[in-house]
Amino acid sequence: MIDRPAEANPAEALDWLLALAGLTSLQIEQNKQLTCYLSLLLRWNARTNLTAVRDPDAILQRHFVESIACAQALPAGIATLLDYGSGAGFPGIPIAVCRHEIAVTLAESQNKKAAFLQEAIRVTGPTARVHSGRAETLAAKFDCVTLRAVDHMDQAVQSAARLVAPNGWLAPLTTRAELTTLKSSIGSIPGPHFSWSEPIALAGSDQRILALAHRLNVPS
Repeated sequence: MIDRPAEANPAEALDWLLALAGLTSLQIEQNKQLTCYLSLLLRWNARTNLTAVRDPDAILQRHFVESIACAQALPAGIATLLDYGSGAGFPGIPIAVCRHEIAVTLAESQNKKAAFLQEAIRVTGPTARVHSGRAETLAAKFDCVTLRAVDHMDQAVQSAARLVAPNGWLAPLTTRAELTTLKSSIGSIPGPHFSWSEPIALAGSDQRILALAHRLNVPS
C-alpha cells in the first residue's frame, strides 16, 4: 500500500491515486491542468449540476482516475476523438490533456454543460473543441469515439458506432454486466462491423471496464 501524503493538496492526491491504481504518473504540466480543471468543476458544480459527486477526493477517484486510465489505455495512432455526450468532460478533457496528439471533440447538447466545457478548455488549454449539440448531427467520422455515463447507453452506442471511421475504435466506459447488452446493440444494426478486444479493468471497481471495439475496414 502506498501511503497517502498527510493533508495532500489536489495535485498530490491525484498523484497518489494514480500510483495506487498502478497508472503512469502525469507530467507536472498535465497535473497542473487537471487540478485547474478540478477547481473549475467544483466552482461550477456549486450552481450547475455537472456531477452528483460533490466531494473532491471522490471526484478525483471516480471521474479523473478512470478517465486518465482510459487515456493511457487507448491504442496508439488515434488522431481524432469524439467524446459522445461529454457532460462535465469525462473522459474527453483528461484524454486531451494526457494525449496531446489527439484532437478531441466534446459533444454535449445541454447548453449549461456545453458552456462549462468551453470554459474548461479555455482555462486548462488542451487541444479540444466543443460541439454544442447532439453528437448524431456531426458529419465527420472519428478515429475513436468514447462514451461514459450517457443516458440510454444501449441506444447511444448505436449512434456512436456510426461516427467511427474505418479502422477506428469505439470505446465505451461501462460495466461487465452492461457489456453484453452493448455488444448486442451494435450487432443488431446494419452498417459498420466491429471486433471486440478483451475489456480493460478500470481502477476503483471490479465491475468498471473500458471496452474497445475495432471497426473493421469492410463494406457496410
